[in-house]
Amino acid sequence: MMQPAYPVACYPVAPPPRGEDLPYSDGVPMESELHVSQMNLLADSLNLAWIDRTDFYVGRDMFLYFSELQSRKNDFRGPDVFVVLNTVKKVRRSWVVWEEDGRTPDVVIELTSPSTEHVDRGDKMHIYATVLRVPEYYLYDPFEERLDGYRLDPSSGQYRPIAADEHGWLRCEKLGLWLGVVPGLQLGVQAGWLRWIGSDGHVLPSAEELARSETTRAHAEARRAQAEADRAQAEADRAQAEADRAQAEATRADAEGQRADAAHEQLREAARRLLQTGMAREQVAALIGIDLSELDG
Repeated sequence: MMQPAYPVACYPVAPPPRGEDLPYSDGVPMESELHVSQMNLLADSLNLAWIDRTDFYVGRDMFLYFSELQSRKNDFRGPDVFVVLNTVKKVRRSWVVWEEDGRTPDVVIELTSPSTEHVDRGDKMHIYATVLRVPEYYLYDPFEERLDGYRLDPSSGQYRPIAADEHGWLRCEKLGLWLGVVPGLQLGVQAGWLRWIGSDGHVLPSAEELARSETTRAHAEARRAQAEADRAQAEADRAQAEADRAQAEATRADAEGQRADAAHEQLREAARRLLQTGMAREQVAALIGIDLSELDG
């Protein structure tokens, strides 16, 4: 076997950067307070609805690294909200694809605005479709309350619009849910909010809504308990009044009986006096109105 005429230098291949060494915040705030509230509502309500599950991850305003070149350039901000299925639910600083067994988001939601819409519908949409191959991509403008959804066509690698139903909701097939704008009160703001909706048509509640519902239920239960106590007290009062009336009636009946006995005794006394005058018993009985047998006493 021939040996090389000059030594061959062997350079080890450098491993990709670790996620813990990559930036996870650029210090750039979101467009508005409404954007932040909407982002948290989507992420928190899904986490709450799936609280017993550990096979998914919901990210929010988080860096997403999908290649070493992209991580070095650091020119791609991650989605506002994204969901990954068939993964491990744990705390992460950022989503690093090569540390997640190649897993990429199954669903991405961008909260767009006039200043970001051209990127959300341009470069980002292209990356989600061709690089990350995200199956479902949604864009929502919180101020305009406008929702658009796209599903990746595997054959063409392009996004196709998702048709809305009669409510204006879009079916998120990957999660088995709907996305739709629903009026409601969140953090003291009454507005149309983008919500996850179950197949039964019920909105996945937020922690605030659950707390309000529990408070309402507790107040209703307290009112029912008070009403029951009031009814019981009224029944006791009625029973006491009935007992008082019965006692009064018994007292009156006893008094009547005593008066009747006294009157009868007076008649018998009058009959005895008449008999003492020599009047015949039959005459006395007829005159006084008592039975002859009572004249024998």
